[in-house]
Amino acid sequence: MFSKRSIRKNFLVQLIISSAFLILTFSSVLYFFIEKSIYDDKHTELLTYAQNIVNNKSIFNNDDGSFMENFLSLNVGIIYLKNKNIGVAEYETSKEKRTFLTLLYPFNLKNNSYLKITKDITTTKRLLKKIIRYIFIINIAGFALVILYAIALSKMLVRPLKIINSKLANMNEHLIKPINTERLPKEFEPLGETINHLISRIQNFVKYQKELFIGTAHELKTPLAVIKLKNQVTLIKKRSPEEYIEALQTTNKTIDEMNIIVSNILNIGRQEGAQLDKPTEVDVIAILRQKANDFQLLASNEGKELHMNFEPDGYMANLQVSLLNQIVQNFLQNALKFTPEGKSVTLQSRQDYGGLLIEVIDEGCGIDESVDLFAPFKRQGNKQGVGLGLFLAKSAADALGATIKIENRKDGIDGTVASLQLNSKLSCIIPRND
Repeated sequence: MFSKRSIRKNFLVQLIISSAFLILTFSSVLYFFIEKSIYDDKHTELLTYAQNIVNNKSIFNNDDGSFMENFLSLNVGIIYLKNKNIGVAEYETSKEKRTFLTLLYPFNLKNNSYLKITKDITTTKRLLKKIIRYIFIINIAGFALVILYAIALSKMLVRPLKIINSKLANMNEHLIKPINTERLPKEFEPLGETINHLISRIQNFVKYQKELFIGTAHELKTPLAVIKLKNQVTLIKKRSPEEYIEALQTTNKTIDEMNIIVSNILNIGRQEGAQLDKPTEVDVIAILRQKANDFQLLASNEGKELHMNFEPDGYMANLQVSLLNQIVQNFLQNALKFTPEGKSVTLQSRQDYGGLLIEVIDEGCGIDESVDLFAPFKRQGNKQGVGLGLFLAKSAADALGATIKIENRKDGIDGTVASLQLNSKLSCIIPRND
C-alpha cells in the first residue's frame, strides 16, 4: 500500500506513535493521580483515627453512616519499639489475598509506645485494578480510533497531491490542462500556480519550437535556393570578370543573411542556458535607467528622442539580469526602428497591484493585433529583421515568470505599447526601497 518513501506512510507512523505516546502518558498520569488521591485519603483517615485516640476522642464520627464498615476493617493496637522518635510511619502488607495499610503513630514517647492502626484496603485495591483495566480498554479503543483517524486524515491530506498527479499523468501537450487551484486547499495554491505556470511554459515551448524548426527550415531553404540558382545561371555560359564579381557579391549577401539567421538561432540556445543562471537581487529601476542612458545616444543620432519616467525610485527583485536586459533591449530596438525621425520613444515603469509594470511606448506605425508577433520569424512592417527578437523576449519573460504584451496605443496617437509585467509573486519581488 505504501512505498518506503511514502509521505503518507511517514505521516501515519509519526501520528500513530505520537498519539500512542500521548495516550499512554495521559493515562499513566491520570491513574497515578487517582491512586495518589485515594491513598492520601486513606492516610488522612488513619491519621485522624490516631489523633482521636491520642486525644481521648471518639475514633469515628457519629454522623458517619459507614461506622460498621470502618469498624470491621480497622485493627488498633499498641506496640513498643526499640528505636526512638521514628515519627509517623506507614506501610502496606498483603496476607491471604488481602491487602492492609498500617500506620504507626507516637502514643507515649517515654516508653516508646506507638499506636498501630491497620485498615483492610482490599476493596480499594480491587477498585484500583478495575480502574487500570478500564483505562487500558479505553486506551485500546482510543488507539484504534487514532489509527482510523490518521488513515482518514492522511488520505484527505494527500488528495490534493493525487489531483495534481492525475492532471500531470498525461504529458501530451495537447491534452494537459491547467490545474483548477480553486479546488485545492490554500496551502497547495502556490504549488498549483507554479505547476500551471510550468504547464503554460511547456505548451508555449512546444508550440514555438515547432514553429521555430519549420521557420528555420523555410528561412534557410529560400537563400540556399537563391544561391544555387545564381550559380547555375552563372555556369550556363562564360561571363566577364565583372559579372562573376557581381554574382559572387550577391551570393555573399545571401550568405550574410543566412549567418544572421544562424546567429539568432544560436542566441536562442544561449538564452535557454541563461534561464538556468542563479537569480540575483537587483534594483530593476537602476537597470532601466542604465538601458535608457545607453539608448539615448543612439536615438539622438537617428534624430529621435528617448524619454524616461520611472516610478518608484527603487524596486528590488530577485531575477536573472541577462533575461531582463534582453527584453528591455528588444523593446527599445523595435521602438526606435519603427519610430520616424523627429518622433519620440518613452521608457517608463510604475508599481501596480501585480508588481512592477515596465512599458516602452513609441510613435510608429502600429501593429496588426491579430498576428502573433511572438511566434518565430513573424515580421511586421517594411523594416529589415529576422523575426526572432520578440520570440526571444517572450521566452525570457516566461523564464522570469513575467507577462509580456504588445498592443496599439489607445490615446489616439499612432504607435505601440510593449509592456512587461514583473509578477511580485512568481518573480520573488523584494519590497522596494523608499
